[in-house]
Amino acid sequence: MSDRALSSPLARARIPSVPGVAVALAALCVLFAVASPGFLTAGNLSNILVQSVILLLLALPMTLIIMTEGLDLSMGAVLTLASLVLALIVVATQSLVLGLAGALAVGLVFGLANGWLVSVLGIPPFVATLGTLGAAQGLALIVSDGQSVVGIPRFVRQVYSGEVAGIPNPILIGAGFYALFHVLLYHTRFGTYVCALGGNRDALTLAGVKWRRLLIAVYMLGGTMAGVAALLMTARMNAGHPTAAIGMEFDAIAAVALGGTSFEKGNGWIFGTLMGVLTVGVLRNGLNLMAVPSSVQVACIGALVIFALFLDGMRSHKS
Repeated sequence: MSDRALSSPLARARIPSVPGVAVALAALCVLFAVASPGFLTAGNLSNILVQSVILLLLALPMTLIIMTEGLDLSMGAVLTLASLVLALIVVATQSLVLGLAGALAVGLVFGLANGWLVSVLGIPPFVATLGTLGAAQGLALIVSDGQSVVGIPRFVRQVYSGEVAGIPNPILIGAGFYALFHVLLYHTRFGTYVCALGGNRDALTLAGVKWRRLLIAVYMLGGTMAGVAALLMTARMNAGHPTAAIGMEFDAIAAVALGGTSFEKGNGWIFGTLMGVLTVGVLRNGLNLMAVPSSVQVACIGALVIFALFLDGMRSHKS
């Protein structure tokens, strides 16, 4: 069977529009513009973009994982552990390259573990990644002894605070990875196969594609991106914290679901994920400006997740 036989899932993946996420984003912008005069300032809008990049780095691979009818609940914990490892290595060696290599290694190992548990052992993604979430959280507390890692060199902080031609580094990094994932999903054989993993796995088998290896690669990609995000997380916080990104995977899932990616049949939309990330970013920023307590913010994000899953259910029902 030729690759052309696998093209139909990819065609379905090109969702032309997702009104739900556009309506949610516009409604939140109007709400916070009225409630907080400082919301629509150029500085604040730039802050939203910059602060949303870390979530975008998690949501992009989460889109591919969900398209395979999978889930990765360990991403936030892996990001936390990778950030701690990066901080420890950089403080000890004063080498950003070694620190980033350590963070990427952490992400790759956990991504490989997730993919192996799901594809080879056949453990449901929710259960498998819930287990690796606990393992990553435990290791984060062990390597840090429950304490923050401080003394981060200035050159690490510059990764987050620096600019190129007046554009903040995080925005450039986010734009670069967004373009990479867009090309990967829509213009490569790998992207076609990812769509087929969720929409037509039998076609992959008939085409002679080793889909289990492919599924492992998708989860490893998610782990790798957690390692990349660890660099920005450490630079932003100027430290490594043992609970820094716990729960961020739920923000990523909410962003992906809001953006129109379905939990079945390989349907996904990268631009929708970007819109979903911005929606979550606007929500958090607006609540901060209104001085809403963090506990209430968590509840609002939870409501957003439920709303996103409700939209996904409605889309599935209509189709």
